[in-house]
Amino acid sequence: MELKEKLEILADAAKYDASCASSGTTKRDSRAGGLGSTEGSGICHAYAPDGRCISLLKILLTNVCAFDCAYCVNRASSNVRRARFTVEEVVQLTLDFYRRNAIEGLFLSSGIIRSPDWTMEQMVRVARSLREDHGFRGYIHLKTIPDADPALVEEAGRHADRLSINIELPLAASLKALAPEKDLPRIRRAMAALRLRIDGARDEARSARRVAAPRFAPAGQSTQMIVGADASDDATILGTATDLYAGYRMRRVYYSAYSPVPDASGALPPIAPPLVREHRLYQADWLLRFYGFSREEIVAGGTGGMLDLELDPKTAWALKHRADFPVDLNTAPRERLLRVPGLGAKTVERLLSARRLSAIRTMDLARLRVALAKVLPFVVTADHRPRGLEAPGLRGLLLPRTDFARAARPAQLSLF
Repeated sequence: MELKEKLEILADAAKYDASCASSGTTKRDSRAGGLGSTEGSGICHAYAPDGRCISLLKILLTNVCAFDCAYCVNRASSNVRRARFTVEEVVQLTLDFYRRNAIEGLFLSSGIIRSPDWTMEQMVRVARSLREDHGFRGYIHLKTIPDADPALVEEAGRHADRLSINIELPLAASLKALAPEKDLPRIRRAMAALRLRIDGARDEARSARRVAAPRFAPAGQSTQMIVGADASDDATILGTATDLYAGYRMRRVYYSAYSPVPDASGALPPIAPPLVREHRLYQADWLLRFYGFSREEIVAGGTGGMLDLELDPKTAWALKHRADFPVDLNTAPRERLLRVPGLGAKTVERLLSARRLSAIRTMDLARLRVALAKVLPFVVTADHRPRGLEAPGLRGLLLPRTDFARAARPAQLSLF
């Protein structure tokens, strides 16, 4: 098979793996020798509509897999075209794309071939060759395998900036039913071991004085959950994410939308639009990590353990807690400002700085390019006090102007 044909197959097969660019890693560049860098000149960033950075060459080593996970397009029983890169081909593709300024680095995952150890060894060989044979200083993200030998994971961490182990599904029962070869407790043990090793490397780096401590996955670890393959509601998914952030110091939890198969008549079961639900979960995840919201508060904005699909989670929460508003932008503390719909963390910091000099007025919000239609119903400024905060029609005024039903229609292609 020609290399171009392999690339078409294995890049397409990797599209279900969520990834990010080189956030959180150490600063490296090639001015003193080598090739590539993790930031700055020579990096071409591209972002998907949902905010994910896609400036990595994201491919699978192979889409051949011995496992038969029901939710995976590359499962053993799936009738898809198969291909497999050699280690040398992945290395050369990465270098060629980087030299063309098309990518920032490499995101490499793989189906399980022969055994977890053999597959992990092949991915480690790619990273080792890039670093040691070619002096590559760009970003490398490797998907690790829970059952792989710890020595292989150790070497992977020495070469990669970020490692990740997919939790796959939020519930052990769901994973057992849909992916019988995988075991959630085993996955969590592997995550815990990875966290301890990352923490140990950071402690060594802090205590090192004259001699640099060996690096180990300086950008930490991340994971991915599939949304919609089982009956888990958003409350369960966000609860699992909260546990992963607290227990494993996860850098990111990624959510991957899943679409079920149509029945014999061609109809889909009654489900939330998969991409819209994925987007709301990312917004909720942001509130968990940076805005001081608890899972219970976020889920309370929806009904039945599910997020409101028509409104972003912060606006949905505010409409159900109208007694907490309006918020005075000139006197309220940072924590309350962060809960105002339409105000992001950076905007809040700018408002706190600006109000030290003069009172905040509506025109100041306009200069900061906030969405006035979303913000003004919930705030007080020097020249504005909202009316109708308790009016039942406020929700309708806050709905996006686009036709939601039309916007929600596009869906991820079926994994079957």
